[in-house]
Amino acid sequence: MASIHDVAKEAGVSVATVSKVINNYPDVSDKTRKKVSQTIKDLKYHPNVAARGLVKGRSWTVGVFITTSFTNPFVSELLEGIKTALQNSGYDLVLLSTRFEDPNYSFVEHCLSRNVDGVVGFGVDRNDPHLEELLESDIAAMFVDADIRGRRVGYITTENKAGIMEAVEHLADLGHSKIAFISAQLDKAVGVLRHEGFMEGMKKHQLEVQPDYVRISDYSMEGGTRSMEDLLALDERPTAVVCTSDMMAFGAINLIHRSGLSVPEDISVIGFDNTTYSEIFSPALTTVNQNIRLIGAHAIEALIAMIENSNFAPSVVTEPSNLIVRSTTAKPRS
Repeated sequence: MASIHDVAKEAGVSVATVSKVINNYPDVSDKTRKKVSQTIKDLKYHPNVAARGLVKGRSWTVGVFITTSFTNPFVSELLEGIKTALQNSGYDLVLLSTRFEDPNYSFVEHCLSRNVDGVVGFGVDRNDPHLEELLESDIAAMFVDADIRGRRVGYITTENKAGIMEAVEHLADLGHSKIAFISAQLDKAVGVLRHEGFMEGMKKHQLEVQPDYVRISDYSMEGGTRSMEDLLALDERPTAVVCTSDMMAFGAINLIHRSGLSVPEDISVIGFDNTTYSEIFSPALTTVNQNIRLIGAHAIEALIAMIENSNFAPSVVTEPSNLIVRSTTAKPRS
């Protein structure tokens, strides 16, 4: 395996010049840069990233920590977007485990021990005390769907409230008035915004919000199933249900079918995410679309900008959402 000294000898330059070419320093002539670059290619020299990191105080790795289940398709699509954005960036990915339930655990120490240049987080409670030290540290961070912001911390999300309001409007336009809402917990910003979107959407269309029609659960299929079971047990069941995730909607639809009812003939159902499963699910799911892979990619792009420029202001990005109408919504039975 060729060394940097071999490259310098073959190109007829100093080791320092080879290092400058590798690190894109400007004070190298185009002629010398081309000669050194071609020699690196001919000798199949690969710079030692670890050694390079010692010189620059960088590792060219970013950490990702996710506190929700990896079985959720949202997570896999988010990671796909992150992976795509990293492919040509020069950075590698480290998956960080966390112990937020341990009061003695230090997330900042964990990041420093893994020598990551920055982190992306998803599924985090914005009030988690472990995040306070991160906000006070010099570690660059981007959060997904959590309104956490600091000197070196930004976040990216989607139009959560507007997306749910559009879902309610679609059902109202079809003639539904008995609309239920299967909500995520309200301890995270996303859950709060989507809950507000439902309330405001119903108010906008002068529709009554029946307290029994609002069920608080989690983003899983099981959460959707449990909530739908409660709704079907009511004396007067809803004619439509808005769910705050596709997984919830899948669970709700399965329970409706197992109960001898049909979607959308008896009950219309809307999800949120537009994961890859929503189109192939039967019936194909009407859902609020958010470009999950783009969110992952933009989170990485903003993070790298912060890593490479200490004066770069942390990003706060809101991606657009839109309703995708498929086969799980229709007019209520007359």
